[in-house]
Amino acid sequence: MSEIVNRVAKSGIASLDLEEFYLKGERVLFDLKPFLFQEIILKEQDFRRDLKNLDWSVYEGKYVAIGLTVDAIVPTWAYMLVMSYLKPVAEDVIVGTIDDLERYLITKVVHSIDLALFEGKSVVVKGCSKYPVPLIAYGELVKLLMGVARSIMFGEPCSTVPLWKGKKVSD
Repeated sequence: MSEIVNRVAKSGIASLDLEEFYLKGERVLFDLKPFLFQEIILKEQDFRRDLKNLDWSVYEGKYVAIGLTVDAIVPTWAYMLVMSYLKPVAEDVIVGTIDDLERYLITKVVHSIDLALFEGKSVVVKGCSKYPVPLIAYGELVKLLMGVARSIMFGEPCSTVPLWKGKKVSD
């Protein structure tokens, strides 16, 4: 009987699983709605007082999106003021929705990947994930890998969908 050979392992294909880069941690929305008078008006003096008295430690180590869940006009400085309180305690913070936060975090992570690991290689980007990896991550990854990889595929090393192949360099 012949020896079983793992051709995938010998192929030189590099695997990239975005799940490995997913930032674990609680995501929360800091909603400005409770700070509005009748859910439509922001009173500066009350707002500043309420923020000053808030227990900001509840946001420690969390990923926070600063947003508004009612239809009201809130001045830009209000978001900036909340940011100034959250930045020192939160793991990371943005102005936007929870979905915006997910897109921001994964984009930040994708841009921090050491692309030298994929230089001149065929790369398979794994697609199955137990975490909610936003689609933007896959698009950003293709843009970055096109500058270094020999080819890009999607799926698993044993069953891939070809996406892009670099031009062959002639001698």
